[in-house]
Amino acid sequence: MNLENLRREYLKGGLHRDQLADDPIVQFERWMTQIIATNIPDPNAMTVATVDADGQPSQRIVLLKGLDQRGFVFYTNLRSRKAQDLKHNPRISLHFPWHCLERQVKVCGIAEPLSAAESLKYFVSRPRESQLAAWASQQSRPISSRSMLLQQFEAMKNKFGKGEIPLPDFWGGYRVKPQRIEFWQGGVHRLHDRFQYTRQADDSWSIERLEP
Repeated sequence: MNLENLRREYLKGGLHRDQLADDPIVQFERWMTQIIATNIPDPNAMTVATVDADGQPSQRIVLLKGLDQRGFVFYTNLRSRKAQDLKHNPRISLHFPWHCLERQVKVCGIAEPLSAAESLKYFVSRPRESQLAAWASQQSRPISSRSMLLQQFEAMKNKFGKGEIPLPDFWGGYRVKPQRIEFWQGGVHRLHDRFQYTRQADDSWSIERLEP
């Protein structure tokens, strides 16, 4: 396999300081609106990076399910590997790889657990099968086979019947309060445009250009 010659130019245009919103959440919403308009699958997919107690980083794909001035929201099993990592080290990084627009966004911040009420509000909005799957899967735990997973799913279907499915006590969400947000736009000759927003002590944002 020869990977050395896999390359292309980035020609979709640059990014200039006067094009940026003063607020990175506003800027992110602009870019998110544009990526949704491309109709790519899962435009809200993001890589979530955490670090375990031994200092080993780990990454996985999660869907962004909420965004406002308080931060970026996602949901997970609270016994999962990522949740265990966040329990001892709440520092987290998110990455949005929007290759079709030659863009990336990186978010670094602190993950804070959502309240049970916030998690419940989202949980009841999910399809019933997704609610059952949350009960059926002990996320990140070893399992002998897929058939065993399906048996656990069927067991949950039988348990709850046609009744209301309660919020599992081991399932919930996190809000990532951003400390730094970087916007990356591909550039010709690998002279990419990168701008980093950094949160200040008064919660305002400074903006600086980074070398590619």
